Amino acid sequence: MLEGKFDESTLLKKIVDSIKDCVKLCNFNCTEHGITVQAVDDSRVLLVSLLVGQTAFTEYRCDRDITLGIDLESFSKIIKCGNNEDYLTLLAEDSPDSVMTIFEDRKKERISEYSLKLMNIDSEFLKIDDMDYDTVITMPSSEFAKIVRDLKNLSESLNIIVTKDSVKFSSEGESGSGSVILKPYNDLEKPEESVNVHLDNPVDLTFGLKYLSDIIKASSLSNQITIKLADKTPALFEFKLSVGGYLRFYLAPKFDDEE
Repeated sequence: MLEGKFDESTLLKKIVDSIKDCVKLCNFNCTEHGITVQAVDDSRVLLVSLLVGQTAFTEYRCDRDITLGIDLESFSKIIKCGNNEDYLTLLAEDSPDSVMTIFEDRKKERISEYSLKLMNIDSEFLKIDDMDYDTVITMPSSEFAKIVRDLKNLSESLNIIVTKDSVKFSSEGESGSGSVILKPYNDLEKPEESVNVHLDNPVDLTFGLKYLSDIIKASSLSNQITIKLADKTPALFEFKLSVGGYLRFYLAPKFDDEE
């Protein structure tokens, strides 16, 4: 049996909102250590990898490994029924055909229960090896989100060039072009505002802004984003969950023939 209780429903709401536009159907793989999700978008350009660790729950038990095949759009409608501060509990039997979502209001004696039918979703779990990247950028997630939103107005592609002195984000379209240059910056009073760049080799890569626009929806999960880049390799965009776990997006770069 699976029983996982969140102290506030807002965490699961933010997670589902962050991935439901990238992937529609996915398996929640539940083990004694927590819940993992791995899913690829329809175009097979973007891979989503989620870990909600056991520490993210106030109470958690999973007696045996359970897979919950979930339609994220339907699930999103259910978890919007609860208030952000409500306790949220996920319940499922050992061989479930549905998953129960229970909201408990902290202030009054109010309990809401919703049942979602599960689906059989074919998906293979890919083992993602730790890779060596040419550069690792850590920056405020709100700053990255603003850059993506601003430059999306000009083009469908975002070019990222990293040198030892700076990170340059630029886009060029029929109506005009724009760029934002960030230099490494250390804010001792607010470390989450810092921009850190670890560079082994310079990088010049281009990505589809359609996918980046979906990725930045996860900015509400973490103050910072870590971006790992290497030539001709899927980039890694990672948001760490403060309660334990992460949401990672692996995005394939555009190659010259796609421009």
